[in-house]
Amino acid sequence: MRHWPNGAGLAVSFVVNVEEGAELSIADGDECNEFIYEAVEPVEGEIDLCMESHFEYGPRAGWPRIRQALQDRRVPATLNACGRAIARLPWLAQEAVADGHEIAAHGYRWERHVHMDAAQERKAIADCSDAIAAACGEAPVGWHTRSATSPRTRDLLQENGGFLYDSNAYNDDIPFTVPGPNGPHVVLPYAFDTNDMRFFNRGGFVFAEDFSRYCIAAFDRLLDESAHAPRMLSIGLHLRIIGRPARISGLEQVLDHVLNHPDVWIARRDQIAHAWRAGLDLPVWNTR
Repeated sequence: MRHWPNGAGLAVSFVVNVEEGAELSIADGDECNEFIYEAVEPVEGEIDLCMESHFEYGPRAGWPRIRQALQDRRVPATLNACGRAIARLPWLAQEAVADGHEIAAHGYRWERHVHMDAAQERKAIADCSDAIAAACGEAPVGWHTRSATSPRTRDLLQENGGFLYDSNAYNDDIPFTVPGPNGPHVVLPYAFDTNDMRFFNRGGFVFAEDFSRYCIAAFDRLLDESAHAPRMLSIGLHLRIIGRPARISGLEQVLDHVLNHPDVWIARRDQIAHAWRAGLDLPVWNTR
């Protein structure tokens, strides 16, 4: 593959993670509470009302700011959404779909899959897909596990038959395919550096400009490299992180910088996966 659609050398993917309501919580009958936020302070054996309040900020205040930033610039994005979050926030998913965004799967609960057995993981994948389909009227075609997949995650996604791609990799600046029982499966690598999560836990970002300067530096470098070979840049966002009033301008600065380069393709991840398959002359993918 030499170019993205319209001759672009660089594809840019904005990913908005929707995890609020899917974090582990004793109040929801989960085995423990989530303990990772700006401060790491585990609460064991009791309901953690403080943590619940932190996560509530995303849908209440963060999403409207992120949505407006994308709407004002007509930029499409992929929402990596947890199934339980979407079951509780169907209005958010419906707003995103109305704006032209993709809803991809991010697990049912916001949890790692690495220690699940096959039956547990198969159910988690199906439950997430079903929750998104119920809210949006269409099942997700993309998947991204919270950090730690199991050795069988990708096999189970292909067994399911509903997934065009997954983002369970961090190992390149372009997509790639892996063999599977139903033919080649597309992998769209994700990134933890061009990601607002670095505002948390000594990640290095303090001011909005820290985020924008870093992401713009990555964009500029990849744009230069794309003159010789296709490149992809993933920019990770979270409702409760970049949606804060002192941080949202960092996203706006990145959006404006990218939009100043008309030879760049800003796309949803499902669009990127379809384009990658087309560039390799693979058959058009359809859910089974």
